[in-house]
Amino acid sequence: MGSHRRNGFKKDSFILSVDVGTTSIRCHVYDKEANIRGSCTTKVVALYPEVGHVEMDPDAIWEGFISVVKGAVQDAGVQMHQIDALGISTQRGTFTTWDRETGVPFHNFISWQDQRAADLVQTWNSSCTLKAIHGVMSVVYFLTRQKRSLAASLIVFSTQHVTLRLAWVLTHYKQVRQAVAEGNCCFGTIDTWLLFKLTKGQVHATDYSNASSTGIFDSYQMCWSRLLSFIVSLPLSIFPKVENTGHDFGSTDSSIFGVPIPIMSVMADQQAAMFGECCFDVGDVKITMGTGTFMDINTGSKPHTSVAGLYPLVGWKIGSEVVYLAEGNAADTGTAIRWAQELELFSDVQETSNMAYSVSDSDGVCFVPSFSGLQAPLNDPKACASLMGLKPSTTKSHLVRAILESVAFRNKQLYETMLRETQIPITKIRMDGGVSSNDFVMQLTADLFGRKLSRRQHYEMSCLGAAFVAGLGIGFWRTREELKKLQSSDEAFLPQRASKGGACSPSREYIPVLQSWERALRRSMNWYNKP
Repeated sequence: MGSHRRNGFKKDSFILSVDVGTTSIRCHVYDKEANIRGSCTTKVVALYPEVGHVEMDPDAIWEGFISVVKGAVQDAGVQMHQIDALGISTQRGTFTTWDRETGVPFHNFISWQDQRAADLVQTWNSSCTLKAIHGVMSVVYFLTRQKRSLAASLIVFSTQHVTLRLAWVLTHYKQVRQAVAEGNCCFGTIDTWLLFKLTKGQVHATDYSNASSTGIFDSYQMCWSRLLSFIVSLPLSIFPKVENTGHDFGSTDSSIFGVPIPIMSVMADQQAAMFGECCFDVGDVKITMGTGTFMDINTGSKPHTSVAGLYPLVGWKIGSEVVYLAEGNAADTGTAIRWAQELELFSDVQETSNMAYSVSDSDGVCFVPSFSGLQAPLNDPKACASLMGLKPSTTKSHLVRAILESVAFRNKQLYETMLRETQIPITKIRMDGGVSSNDFVMQLTADLFGRKLSRRQHYEMSCLGAAFVAGLGIGFWRTREELKKLQSSDEAFLPQRASKGGACSPSREYIPVLQSWERALRRSMNWYNKP
């Protein structure tokens, strides 16, 4: 495959890939060399109907999706019939429910950043029911030594997982409960909603990578968790069918783009970025610094059972092969930098690295990046974002440096947790996401890790990963070795004893700064408790 013949002329063919992120929807048209031939991007507008509530309009997501596909194909100067396949990558844990017959959503998408279930999470995590489950499963694990039982003995709920946000919806929206009772309710993350719309209601499905990211999926049994659904009263009837990541999901309805386009991959964004980075081997690590930071390690053919809050995910299932990842994340990386920009600490994000290097340290200022609570290994949804140690001598550059340092410090926390937890030797570390373009963050992270980091020229790996899976599915690309050869050259960041301008900045000199920052973290925890 790779070319069509029309009227005797050879026409090139392409793979189309769309990534629906937290702040934007982007589409790229890729050729056989994995070069981007055309692109189009539109913004995603988050809605904040109440404090702690973060939503998105399903119709706006749908319209944005259609517009970027048409825009990218036009930008590439090609025709829709030259598109061999479509791959879709989406943010995870953002969901809605809709009427199975009409396709009309019952409510807006509830974002992965949404905190409406924070009280419910706290109640459940300290409940007698959960403690009893932990106790019973610990005994079962002691007797059977099955990792699945150990995982069940360590279950804790998080606001980022769909589980309790969906339970909240079922409690608060009468029309959803009614539709469930009538067998007319569909639940889905963004990928499932798009598949349903693209096929005019013919397909209600997701893939293993997206399903495993919801928190309601049993990665050991590879199915929706009956135990968890029973515990928190989630009806299994509303869940989509789970398919392989590389699967023929059907074609887009001809009325949408003029011709049917085969949908050949659906993938969660972090897993897609992992595939785009060609992290195919055990011990490969990918760190995406976008709206949040997501650190993933390839753990091979078995899910990792964590005691510190790393999450076992299905990376992808292609054919009979299943690859698992262990993931830790920090929710507020790009969010913190965007917040600082809105405060007018700087006008252009590109300035921040130079601003941070313009001062020798942060003047004792510590920033806690916790607008959405603190994730692994601290796991506190009630933590607050904070700036501590401000003085009359504090300048904008000190504040910017403190914010950028906090990103690297959270990277170090996640990395050390991953090393301790998985005991897997790290083979390579690849960095992507918009914040990876910041040299200060990259260099400090390399210094703190004491390891070489590789940064790709293109930061948008999720789109590429979904395109790779779709392309492999139709023979557009043949093998993973071929994909590795297509990778653009990396830029390397090596740990060094001195940073720009000769200011000495080895990782050991950061120990007191790190200790101050960890003290700031502790003071920010458990802040939002209601009196």
